[in-house]
Order: sequence, then structure tokens, then C-alpha cells
Amino acid sequence: MNLLRDSELIYGRLLAIEEPHLIERYNKALQAFGLKPTTRERIEIDRTGFSPQVAEDLDDPHYLDPNQINRRFIILTPQQIDLPVVHTAFSNTSQLLYEFMTANARVINALTIKDVIYGEIEDTVNKVEDIEDLLSINQVEFKVLSAEDVTGKATELATLVDRLKQEPDFWRDTSALEHMVDLAKVTGDIRQNALVPDQVIFRHNAYWTSLFGGLYVFVDPGMTTVISDPSAPGFRRSRPWQVSYLSLHDVERVFDFLMETGRIELPRASWIDNSGYLEHRAEMAVRMLIHQAEPTRKLGELDKVWLQTWIHSHADMINRDGTFPFLNGAKRELAQLGQIKMEDVRPDRRFLLVRAKPGHPDAWLTNRLISDFVPFDFISRYVFNKQGFYRDYEGFNEVWRHHVVETLKDAYLKDKAGLRARLYGLHD
Repeated sequence: MNLLRDSELIYGRLLAIEEPHLIERYNKALQAFGLKPTTRERIEIDRTGFSPQVAEDLDDPHYLDPNQINRRFIILTPQQIDLPVVHTAFSNTSQLLYEFMTANARVINALTIKDVIYGEIEDTVNKVEDIEDLLSINQVEFKVLSAEDVTGKATELATLVDRLKQEPDFWRDTSALEHMVDLAKVTGDIRQNALVPDQVIFRHNAYWTSLFGGLYVFVDPGMTTVISDPSAPGFRRSRPWQVSYLSLHDVERVFDFLMETGRIELPRASWIDNSGYLEHRAEMAVRMLIHQAEPTRKLGELDKVWLQTWIHSHADMINRDGTFPFLNGAKRELAQLGQIKMEDVRPDRRFLLVRAKPGHPDAWLTNRLISDFVPFDFISRYVFNKQGFYRDYEGFNEVWRHHVVETLKDAYLKDKAGLRARLYGLHD
């Protein structure tokens, strides 16, 4: 993984924390979780406060996610809202934390001047043993604490202020007034600085989780759809009138579900022509075939002339695989008819031609699912399914690792937003 880290393809865009007072605050949060404080003078954190350096020291990548449920967080600065989430068991952790930080921006701005905010994204279950446990989670609540208990003291001070306003003789209680002064020394003027979160409960909607080998949950009116390996505990066990279960191995049914619920954009000349989507898929397929045929070849930059020469000289292999000829045929059909009849396409090739509908709320999650069916497209895999990409990467040889890294650096890191907009119609 060192090559990925050096190329900022893993743990990239993290925030460096090196101010002594922030390290001290981070350690207070760690100790509150019952964890050993870090002795490092510099760490990097993501949006949730996860630090790869602390995980390495603790020898525990799940130190903020001990049961892969009820995710912990540590907020040192409002800047964390713009960071990625690099380690999580649920794909929507990033969005939930973004919503929490956005809804409570004033509180977070005020509190982090004085204190560290930490706590848990609490679900309705403490441990997930089967799919039914997952489906029982409809919302999450942010349990918010701070090392100096500024929030608790602000709440206590607000209560005392209300009593002072409403109880005629309360001003005679000298000890209470002195306590209010002591609290104000910590909280400041609570009339100006909101120190108690306004919103802590958020909906838990569609998501992917690493539990049970990787599982998707999609939510539609009147029906929840679970897509996973059938060996997952609880698969097809209950509530068929509310929950539909699809096997990740049943390509046709998964495709039909995404199409019928309006989550995918079928191949149309209107978007295919300008996006270069089919050309991208075809090039990814050829790259993989080159590697399979010549595992030790250093590919470097593949120009079009070299690629065409290789394709012609390996025509038998290209035709046996079938992906490249199929994509060329699809391109010709689109040029002639403007669309492709999906019922005439083999189920195992349909995902080569589609992308998530850009305007759908589940677009990122849908593109992640599509990438499971097109694993050779390592660019799509990296963009939408980093856990899957890192798992794939572990099985690559050194030559292919270097090629994949250089391709991602050149094709994606230079202009992430541009590539997402061109290929997938997604605009940040």
C-alpha cells in the first residue's frame, strides 16, 4: 500500500494535525473512548477524525469503529467537513457526518475554539448479527460529548438563566449565581455563541456496508431491497411484503431492479457520444487483456497506434473474451439507432453499457454496485468503490500495480471533477 499512499490514492487529502493543543485534545477524546493516547507530534485525520497513524500505533484500523456499528467521531476543527472519509463500514457515514456538521455549523465553530467534540453515531442496535438487525436501523442519533464538557455546561447555564428569569427569588441564591459565573468562564456568552447542537437525529437511507461480505440496501416507497451474497445471515428470512432480497450473483435480476426503479441511465446517443463512455470501457478491457497475456510487460503510456497494433495481433484472444467486439458493436448500433435494445444484450454484459442516473439521490451508490459487475474498469472501481479497489489491488503483481497507479494519477487525480462529469454525468 506504500505506492498508493505515496501517490495519494489512499489516505489522500487528509488534514495534518500538529499543533500541540490539538494533539492534546485528540488524546483526551481517545482516552474518553478508553484508548491509549498517541505520542506522535503530527497525525492526519479524515472527516470522522480517523487517523491512519493512530490506527497503526494501536494496531487497530477499527479503533473508531469497534463493532462496525455505532461509529465514533472526533471533531477538532470545522475544516473536517471538507475531508473524505477513508475508513468506514457504511458508505453513508460520510454523508451523515456532513449533514450533522452542516446542521450544527455554528455550534461546531464555537465549541472547537475551546474544546474537542467527540461521540458516537448511535444506531438502534449495538451489534449486527443478521440482515434484520441492519434493516431495523431507520435513523441515527449523534451522541455528542466534549472533553471539557462545554456543551453540558452550556446546557446547565441556559437552565440556570431560565430560572433566573422565571423565579422571582432565584437572584437571592448567591451560590447559584457564583456557579453561573464559573460556568460562563468556560462557555462564554451563550446568548452569542450557540454551544448545544440543534439537530442530532438523521435518516439512515440507502447504503453499502462491509458487513456480511458486502451488502447493499436500497429504499423505495413501500419496499426495501437488499442485494448481497445469499449466504448472509437472514437473507430472505422475513417480511417479503416489505423487503426484497436479490443475490449479488444474479446479474439479470439486479439489473432489472436498477432499471425498473429508475436508478440507471440506459445507453442513449444523447449522453454516450459526448462522454466517451464506451471507449473508456473498451480501453479498460484491452488493458486487462494485455496484462493477462503479458503479466510482466511494463505498459507505460499506451498510445492509440500501439493499442491498435496489439489488438490486431491478438485478434483471437480479443474475440474469445468478447468484451471489446461487443462494445464496438454497441457503438455502431447507437450510431445507427440512437439506442440499444437491452433485452437483446446478454445479462452479463448489460452493466458495461450503463451508468447511474446522475440526478438520482442514489447515484454514487448505484455506480458502486455497477462497479462490482465491471471489476476490470479499475478507474470506476477506484472512484466509487475504494474498498473493492483496495481489495483488488492486493492481488495485483508489482507491474500491474504501477500501471494502475500511474493511470489513476494521470486520468483521475489531475481532474477528478472533470472525469466524474464527463464519464458519469456527476457534478460536484
